[in-house]
Amino acid sequence: MQNLRSVGLALAGISVLAVAAVFTVSLTLIAGVVLTLSMVARMFSMRTKSAPAYARAKTQGREMRVWNDGRGTIIDL
Repeated sequence: MQNLRSVGLALAGISVLAVAAVFTVSLTLIAGVVLTLSMVARMFSMRTKSAPAYARAKTQGREMRVWNDGRGTIIDL
């Protein structure tokens, strides 16, 4: 009878540990899903900054600039 009681208590303890492990894993997964959904919602709700687009007429080649700053002639190719 003592042996049967020991086996029963061991099985009860193992089952309690298994339930606690499953509960912990499920809470972790739920927290991960909530965080992922909040990040996705934030990503989609953010508006992009509208940057000005500068348009220039394309020249045949790059314009060469030459100037003198008082210390020497600077040639910008």
